Amino acid sequence: MTVYLFDGTMDGLLTAVFDAFALKEQPERLRVGERSSEMQLLAEGDALPLFCERTYHVTTDEEKARRVWTGLEKKLTREALRLISISWLSELRELNTPLFLYICKIFKQGDISRNFADPDVLAVTNIARRVLHEQLRMKQFIRFQKAKDGTYLAVVSPDYNVLPIIIDHFQDRFNDQPWLIYDAKRHYGYYYDGKTVIRVTFEDEATVPFDLRNGKLDADVLSDNDQLFQDLWRTYFKAICIKERMNPRKQLKDMPRRYWKYMTEKN
Repeated sequence: MTVYLFDGTMDGLLTAVFDAFALKEQPERLRVGERSSEMQLLAEGDALPLFCERTYHVTTDEEKARRVWTGLEKKLTREALRLISISWLSELRELNTPLFLYICKIFKQGDISRNFADPDVLAVTNIARRVLHEQLRMKQFIRFQKAKDGTYLAVVSPDYNVLPIIIDHFQDRFNDQPWLIYDAKRHYGYYYDGKTVIRVTFEDEATVPFDLRNGKLDADVLSDNDQLFQDLWRTYFKAICIKERMNPRKQLKDMPRRYWKYMTEKN
């Protein structure tokens, strides 16, 4: 078995595809519907498989990556291309080899994005669907607080890196007010000033005016009436609950506990 080692970036993965064909190391027996036992793509630091005969260290090259992506644009539909990008937002290491082999198969066989009998196509598609499901939940469960300067803040910690694909939704829905959505797990966020969205990070998160553990704004920066609105929302949430119809198991399925720490009605 040959193992390609890369830096864990999308450009690195695309470079690996380019190198596999340039070095003629793409397995000849790799066909649609089969999973190769001859090649794997692992991130630097991953444990090597037991029967590894050779390792190849991929040097990320933006030009090579661009050429591979351009080739994919010519061979795939926009939706299939989008699913590849979305699957990558999962940040799952288990995606690396299936996605690598999937892209290689595309260049050997053409558009196989609807062939779910292929294990690599199925793996990539299922991971993309998990990311899209998390995206939907973020749209449902994000809760904003208003600061004294008029900025609305929401802190999240999603399982997958979904901020890049939910920002358009919030820009469209709240386009008349400034807001910041911050991913505490990945230490970055997006700020909207009423006109444009910019990606932001904090050099020292210890100095930010909100608690990353529960997303609450500090009392001295919270707007004067936002606490009242939070209390009203909790009262409304309790009032619409019919005790005789309570179903904790169904609630946990629809609203998993991992989201509760940032939700007003659960704190």
